Amino acid sequence: MDPSPPLSGKVAIVTGAGRGIGRAIARELAAHGARVVVNYRNSAEAAQALADEIGGVAVQADVSDPAGADVLLAAAEQLGSVDILVNNAGITRDGLMLRMSDEDWSDVLDVNLNATFRLCRAAATVMLRQRSGAIINLTSISGIRGNAGQANYAASKAAVAAMSRSLAKELARRSIRVNCVAPGFIATDMVEAMDPRIVDGVKKAIPMRRIGAPEEVARVVAFLASDAASYLTGQEIVVDGGLSI
Repeated sequence: MDPSPPLSGKVAIVTGAGRGIGRAIARELAAHGARVVVNYRNSAEAAQALADEIGGVAVQADVSDPAGADVLLAAAEQLGSVDILVNNAGITRDGLMLRMSDEDWSDVLDVNLNATFRLCRAAATVMLRQRSGAIINLTSISGIRGNAGQANYAASKAAVAAMSRSLAKELARRSIRVNCVAPGFIATDMVEAMDPRIVDGVKKAIPMRRIGAPEEVARVVAFLASDAASYLTGQEIVVDGGLSI
């Protein structure tokens, strides 16, 4: 008799799951047996198609709105519990620091950092009662090595990593693990829209000489969500083909 999938019976929330890396993560978690709350802000059709495909539920919520966390937690609890939280939603407002407006700075920090904090706090409230749970926050190599034109984005991702380490220490005694995954250059809609010459230049800087696939990030997230990572918390796993070394 085949064993149950590693995430069978678990309920996961994946923010920004309508496309790109978030979409791949939702698919991967579902493939491992989880029921997934597919969060989206604008891409309703794509999110609903994904939810139908994986047997999840699509939930519209703007994570930058403090009420968004309550909406997503309520949807997960209707499915049974809140076992896994993946904070993937994020935005960029790139520009050199001297030209960066206060709005571009605060918008990125609000979505990438503040919304992640609120969702972690809301999920942890439920997970503490259960005495179990896994939180995975998506960061970036930009938060590790910096990137010209991304002072706001890099700051937000570095702050998420530091916050996650603190939360890992606070929650570990209740068997709640908090980890980060830091993607490098991954094949998403944004990359596909870039000048091919820029993409080729980036490939040459990557030791593995290729762009990563969203599924390669998703597999690491699924590992961190599973009991296979039961003694791993407070870590930031870099998935970048060696770009940051």
